[in-house]
Amino acid sequence: MSSTTSSFPERIELSGEGLVLRDWTEADLAAMPTLFDHPDIAYWTPIVSPFDEAAAHARLDRDRQLRAEGTTILLAITVDGGAPLGEVMLRRAPEGTELGYVIGPAHRGRGLAARAVRVMASYAFEQLDAGQVILELEAENAASVAVATKAGFRLLDVPLITGEEKGRPYALQTWGLNRP
Repeated sequence: MSSTTSSFPERIELSGEGLVLRDWTEADLAAMPTLFDHPDIAYWTPIVSPFDEAAAHARLDRDRQLRAEGTTILLAITVDGGAPLGEVMLRRAPEGTELGYVIGPAHRGRGLAARAVRVMASYAFEQLDAGQVILELEAENAASVAVATKAGFRLLDVPLITGEEKGRPYALQTWGLNRP
């Protein structure tokens, strides 16, 4: 960890927009496969597929390791601090403070992703002094483009990020939201 990157708090709970974003715990392990083991999530995200109990344990361990390193925060999206409905991510990257999200298939269509992204963006602006937060997404992912737009992001005029994940080529657009 570089000396310019401060560490993240050991525990984080953020609330706003009718949501409570909280740390993942061992109590969430059983729910994680129902949230993450889905063809859409396998296709659009780097989350491992199939996503089973072993993958849930590995994700929780990786979450804690990345938090300790000061690079990434993964929080469960809830409405009341209880059952997880999805996940929101904040990652410190060379290209900027990146946010990401995934909503369990049973919980889509409720505005959870856009609200969670706005709450996490506020955290980045207020607590991490970020000047801008970004989303990296594929133009063909209509649901994510809708989330970016609804959360107030705009498409940035920067080169596409290209690569390959799970044997599939991708080209990511970068969307930005500036500090208010």
